[in-house]
Amino acid sequence: MDNPYGPALPAVPPWLNSGDNAWQMTASTLVAIQSMPGLVILYGSIVKKKWAVNSAFMALYAFAAVLICWVLVAYRMAFGDRLLPFWGKGAPALGQKYLIGRARVPASAHIGLDGNTTVTAPFYPMATLVYFQFTFAAITMILLAGSVLGRMNIKAWMAFVPLWLIFSYTVGAFSLWGGGFLYHWGVIDYSGGYVIHLSSGIAGLTAAYWVGPRIKSDKERFSPNNVLLMLAGAGLLWMGWSGFNGGAPYAANVAAPVAILNTNICAATSLLTWTTLDVIFFGKPSVIGAVQGMMTGLVCITPGAGVVQAWAAIVMGILSGSVPWVTMMILHKKSSFLQKVDDTLGVFHTHAVAGLLGGLLTGLFAEPVLCRIVLPEPNSRGAFYGGTGGIILVRPTEILNQHVLRVMQRAASNRLLG
Repeated sequence: MDNPYGPALPAVPPWLNSGDNAWQMTASTLVAIQSMPGLVILYGSIVKKKWAVNSAFMALYAFAAVLICWVLVAYRMAFGDRLLPFWGKGAPALGQKYLIGRARVPASAHIGLDGNTTVTAPFYPMATLVYFQFTFAAITMILLAGSVLGRMNIKAWMAFVPLWLIFSYTVGAFSLWGGGFLYHWGVIDYSGGYVIHLSSGIAGLTAAYWVGPRIKSDKERFSPNNVLLMLAGAGLLWMGWSGFNGGAPYAANVAAPVAILNTNICAATSLLTWTTLDVIFFGKPSVIGAVQGMMTGLVCITPGAGVVQAWAAIVMGILSGSVPWVTMMILHKKSSFLQKVDDTLGVFHTHAVAGLLGGLLTGLFAEPVLCRIVLPEPNSRGAFYGGTGGIILVRPTEILNQHVLRVMQRAASNRLLG
């Protein structure tokens, strides 16, 4: 008689790796906790008391709305079959046959510079991948909300969430992760420096511009209504980042603990750097500043957490604790445009600036051995390691040229054979 753990049961197909599946579901839960209750608590406590419920509800609503939109159409727009170079074919991800089959990102089939074809196909069910990627989409939407806290009407937010998810987030996700043109160019975005943080920071700044500023009294005095709860929310965000970056390899492999260690090293270094700068320039440390420094460190390491060495994580932490500090505390006050935009929590600085900084630094520090473990292009490496690698903004052109050359060679050989 078969038992529930028999080797040939339908519930245990040959391709299933129970360790990978268990870790991926754990990582998904950790990322979900960052939003629910992490950012719900953080947003509800960091604003003035009169905006606490509205701010927390914006995060709660976004989490629920993104999930329904995700399974109805958005997941396959981001990780489904190719429709356009930057967009997948939208379709529901609800059928039993689809969800219990092996996870696969169909548009990720990639011919490397070595001639070998690889495709992203983790050893667990599609349902696991759908939920894991949902948690990323949800937190991106909630991070964006930080720019418009303290004045956005909840009804307007309810309409905005599905529209931005479908017409903006899915484009970036497919382009970089789902097999779009940036993915095939070899652009490195290990866990969302561009897809999540740069996009939420830029979108948040744009939304803040069009929504308009808070009333003058709110803008001048906008202290947290509960500092301890704010720290609790920030703590959940930090601890949940282990799932955020640790789950990005889609497996419980050697890259996952490297990513988790680098994440925590960079966050701690950035927090200490930001706090030190506060003491040097303002004469005392700031709790809110420490939270912002923690955030910029977490964001900066995200695009390279699994592909850089630990010493590079320290360097990235120093820069992520200082460059966004300069843009927020100095450049922001000197820019007439930024002065007109009321970005409530400084999401542009803590996410867009830090995310772009992390992506550029990844282009410098990406280590070849670690790149071979997690990236589809085996020859990926940072500029500091020479070879065919280079700064992330330069490398796609090189890869594109080589792919075009290879296609032309194949076309010529086919004509000769024909």
